[in-house]
Amino acid sequence: MVRRIDVTGVDGIHLAAWEFADPPKAGPEAVAGSAPGPGAASRAPGSSRGGTQRRKPPGVLLLHGLMGRASHWASTARWLTDRYRAVALDQRGHGRSDKPDEARYDREAYVADAEAALEQLDLAPVALVGHAMGALTAWQLAAKRPDLVQALVISDMRASALGEQSQREWEEWFTSWPVPFATLADVRRWFGEDDPSLERSRASRGEFFAEVMAEREDGWRPVFSPEVMMRVREAWVHDAHWDELAQVRCPTLVVRGLDGELGRAEAQEMVRVLPRGIYAEVTEAGHLIHYDQPDDWRRVVEPFLQAALPAGA
Repeated sequence: MVRRIDVTGVDGIHLAAWEFADPPKAGPEAVAGSAPGPGAASRAPGSSRGGTQRRKPPGVLLLHGLMGRASHWASTARWLTDRYRAVALDQRGHGRSDKPDEARYDREAYVADAEAALEQLDLAPVALVGHAMGALTAWQLAAKRPDLVQALVISDMRASALGEQSQREWEEWFTSWPVPFATLADVRRWFGEDDPSLERSRASRGEFFAEVMAEREDGWRPVFSPEVMMRVREAWVHDAHWDELAQVRCPTLVVRGLDGELGRAEAQEMVRVLPRGIYAEVTEAGHLIHYDQPDDWRRVVEPFLQAALPAGA
């Protein structure tokens, strides 16, 4: 079961958060086929109708990467809900969240949005799980607000500066997209097989991009603005982020895909810089680790979270 929770980010931006949870167990007062009452959504996650307080499960906030959306975390969130309150956030400019052209898309805004989500959702102390851009947001927030973050997972995100050449390559890549796509099958095929930037075909990549397309009158187009994505990326590619990484005090798992964008030497240096860093590698995975190899992703992430953020804590 998933439900949307509206969150207000910095500058009044409306953000969509998605909570994943098992359906509530039927009790004596439950009626088959009935919907929750008007007050159901307003009750705190750890409360019950009878006033008996249940232990509040630890929170996990999942942050997608550039061009991603909260639904990309669905398979991860489902196993997390066995022990945690798992919430995925559509970040500004992405998914179902606001995408105004005139909004701020700097690093400070993304970090402030995640901070606001933690406080409004009453998730802290939390484990932050971030992929790519979302991982950068996660470790910047962990450095800024150590009181809110108890554990951190960094998935395939570099700490080094990528530079202007990288930005130019991305601009050329966006220009190469054959939009609009006639069908979702065309989306899957192009991003999973035909994209000239691919070193080898990856069906999971096609599925990833199929989830960020919407049907328009002329065909399928991305739900985000490529121009905004370039602005978002501009805010971090020219700077290195080692200093902020060194300020993260909580246990941190750095995960890389063997064929991902984060090289082994840099990943291991990140672990060395982190005061409590741990290294993990997933073979047969590219940049989209949790999409490419979901079982292996779970095998490295789940025990780390159980140790760093015990469900009974």
